[in-house]
Amino acid sequence: MQTRKKYIFLTFLASWLLLFFFGGDQLRRFAFFSGRKAEARKNWPRWTDRSLLKSFADPEELQRDGDPSLLSPRERRAARLSAHGSSGCRMETCFDFSRCERHGFKVFTYPQERGQPVSETYGKILSSIERSRYHTRDPERACLFILGIDTLDRDHLSGQYVRDVDEKIRSFPLWNGGRNHLIFNLYAGTWPGYGAELGFDTGQAMLAKASFDTQSFRPGFDVSIPLFSREHPQRGGDRGWLSQDSVPPKKKYLLVFKGKRYLTGIGSGTRNALHHIHNGKDIISLTTCKHGKDWEKHKDTRCDKDNVDYERFDYQELLHNSTFCIVPRGRRLGSFRFLEALQAACIPVLLSDGWELPFAEAIDWGKAAVVGSERLLLQIPSAVRCIPPERVLAFQQQTQFLWDAYFSSVDKIVHTTLEIIKDRLSPHRSRSRSLWNTLPGGLLVLPDFSTHLGDFPFYYLQHGRTLPAPAEHGNSGRAQPLSFPFPTLFSGYSPSKKFTAFIRAVSQAGSLSQPMLRLIQAVSGSQYCAQIVVLWSCETPPPPSGKWPQSSVPLTVIQGRRKLSERFFPFGAIQTDAVLSLDEDSSLSTSEVDFAFSVWRSFPERIVGFPTLSHFWDPERGRWGYTSRWTNELSIVLTAAAFYHRYYHSLFTEYLPAGLRELAGGLAACEDILLNALVAAVTKLPPIKVTQRKQHKEGAAQQAECGDGAAGTPPPGQRSPSSAPRSAPAQGKGTDGSRRFSQRQGCLDQLADWFGYMPLVSSRLRLDPVLFKDQVSVLRKKYPSLERP
Repeated sequence: MQTRKKYIFLTFLASWLLLFFFGGDQLRRFAFFSGRKAEARKNWPRWTDRSLLKSFADPEELQRDGDPSLLSPRERRAARLSAHGSSGCRMETCFDFSRCERHGFKVFTYPQERGQPVSETYGKILSSIERSRYHTRDPERACLFILGIDTLDRDHLSGQYVRDVDEKIRSFPLWNGGRNHLIFNLYAGTWPGYGAELGFDTGQAMLAKASFDTQSFRPGFDVSIPLFSREHPQRGGDRGWLSQDSVPPKKKYLLVFKGKRYLTGIGSGTRNALHHIHNGKDIISLTTCKHGKDWEKHKDTRCDKDNVDYERFDYQELLHNSTFCIVPRGRRLGSFRFLEALQAACIPVLLSDGWELPFAEAIDWGKAAVVGSERLLLQIPSAVRCIPPERVLAFQQQTQFLWDAYFSSVDKIVHTTLEIIKDRLSPHRSRSRSLWNTLPGGLLVLPDFSTHLGDFPFYYLQHGRTLPAPAEHGNSGRAQPLSFPFPTLFSGYSPSKKFTAFIRAVSQAGSLSQPMLRLIQAVSGSQYCAQIVVLWSCETPPPPSGKWPQSSVPLTVIQGRRKLSERFFPFGAIQTDAVLSLDEDSSLSTSEVDFAFSVWRSFPERIVGFPTLSHFWDPERGRWGYTSRWTNELSIVLTAAAFYHRYYHSLFTEYLPAGLRELAGGLAACEDILLNALVAAVTKLPPIKVTQRKQHKEGAAQQAECGDGAAGTPPPGQRSPSSAPRSAPAQGKGTDGSRRFSQRQGCLDQLADWFGYMPLVSSRLRLDPVLFKDQVSVLRKKYPSLERP
């Protein structure tokens, strides 16, 4: 028993001795640490005390690093508050809806300050807004305000950094703490942390910002925009690279990356690891250390070999020949290569944790990009290999749609931003995500017209329908974009089975021309005609009801204002989807009307009609021209006799700016060209010409114009389909004909300038009910009267 107690005592004593010699120093340090507990909390978790943690870097270097991941949650929250003065802002709390209820969605841009120039990119943004249909010069009518101060580059090391922004905006009487203001920004923060701060108090303003991180982004209030270069086109923009020759979707390389490798600082982790997935065969991952002034001071053992391999491949060639493109974060979350990959139909593989993707409020990026994790880089190759070819093709097609619809120009980026904000003002009339992510895109689908898919001409699923692609071709030698079917979501909708005949009349008061009387009888005899609407474009009143011919369908007369473009106003009297636009001297038979309508029901998104023109590029004069000669090609169907969807009336009136509509209202035949250009820009397809039985001679009788002549109104016989096509210079006689021809040429040039490209698409297609005579009984033919003798 005594021996057992002795062993217990010796063991206890030995334990105390070991604790004293080996643990005492640590206990003293713990007491020292507890005394500085409050101070340590302030700098948590920056362990820079040499006595607490042995470091492989100098404490000063760690303090300079500025990596946001080293900040505590409290410090990150404070940084967000400093960057956004009202981090809890929502539309309901920081936006005055009453300003928009009075005058609608109008945008006012502050005048630029003297001696304070703006960058080229910000000038493009302001120009896009000022050219839009939402712009107003009256701040009292404005719903949204845009600063005239350039806020795009808030890196204080940049030469375009604007100082003292706080003092300037506080002096603006309209600032109101930032309420109802939108601030554009592409570059926030500076080296080394590249944080979200803008260097001034944004107050309650919304931010349209590139490289937005999900923590500072305020959903439903801010807008995330893409990072784009100063060379990005103002309007128009180049088409995507995917064409009909691009299938099958598998390309030479599976996965590529070529770019800078940051040796130190934020963003270096992911790019430094990209070399691990390079196999030199179907996966190419190339980086270079050659950037920055002191890159040689930080170079590692891999730099020399990486720099040599980097020069062996051309970046544009890799984009063209790769299925997937890695888009890692740079110093900031976004990068230029995101838009470059979209245009090239190289499916983006995003490696930028915490990035709020551009326009994610409207765009479903799961259909166009692969969103990866920076921590799982090594799993990316196997993940993309598992994607089946049909899914790859769907990804590629969606990249082309998104590029063309929202990202190919500064205009589209700015207008998409404005349309997203406008949708928030009236959620019950906002576009659904299916409209944003399906052709033709949210910018071309007006929610004020309808929010029902069946009311638009784009969402009819025609089973078994094939477009005559071999007979059609794009203009200017450009590759045709690859078209693809609409999703089955839109099946079940069909075009209307009736049409409205819409006749523009310019006859003298008190009498109706004989061609117009015959036209009303022929149109009303169609089994598909629901109503006839006459637009009376004269100052003198229309004839009394007793003078109008009797018809089997309702006839409505509307008093017009003598403007050519007025025929495309969305009149409430038009009750059907299909509109047959006619001039009063058009000569058509009932069979021709029936056949043209049956063709339109197969192609409801296009213009289908009889008289045509063709545009061309004149290299000698360096301008666009047109001709009405009989050629194999056509690109314009005159609305003197044409079917189209009534939605194009709303699009013409509400989508196009007032300047273009005024241009069309004052120049002969310009309204025809403008409507055809608008439809072609929306559908990327040409119009369709249908056959006409009668071949009339030149110099058909021209009807007298009303009153002293409608301003800008050509003689009715000038544009009638009853007149045989002639060469453009021969149209008209003397100086009047030359003047009209010159005006139309100028119209083409101005349209191309506004769109940023020539939207008209040429075609060699004509649809006939009978292609040749045969011995089939006349009673068995559907359109016997159209067969030429």
